[in-house]
Amino acid sequence: MKFTPSKINLFLLYKLPSAFLTGIRVEEINENKSTIKVKHRWINQNPFKSMFWAVQGMAAEFSTGILMVKAIDRSKIKISMLVTNMDASFTKKATGIIKFTCNQGELIDRTIEKALKTKEGQTVILSSEGINKEGVVVSKFNFEWSIKVKS
Repeated sequence: MKFTPSKINLFLLYKLPSAFLTGIRVEEINENKSTIKVKHRWINQNPFKSMFWAVQGMAAEFSTGILMVKAIDRSKIKISMLVTNMDASFTKKATGIIKFTCNQGELIDRTIEKALKTKEGQTVILSSEGINKEGVVVSKFNFEWSIKVKS
């Protein structure tokens, strides 16, 4: 599959409809970085008139996971992946457009190489920060991904 924002957004519609309906969209993706944007709207708000934490979590996880999927696809090897742990911090109300960015593609590549070399499962912690239009960090997520080469 060619990893373009429009193709990935179409994938969201069919495979992750809750993410699509809440407004999560891929803005940018390359080998090292992905940026996912989501706009605060009625459908994704909490009672305090800011973006629900779970919507922020979906966008943040997607920014890390899509980089992982892209790297696995490039490797041409069947590799399973799973989130095994997550932590988050919230520092400001999330309103307007929030962009979640993960720029750890090189770390993912090194982890995949190690899994291929050792034939053992590996874990990697990937981070994604949610930043508003003023450039202020509103939330930060860390996802522990486990990968394993399939037999």
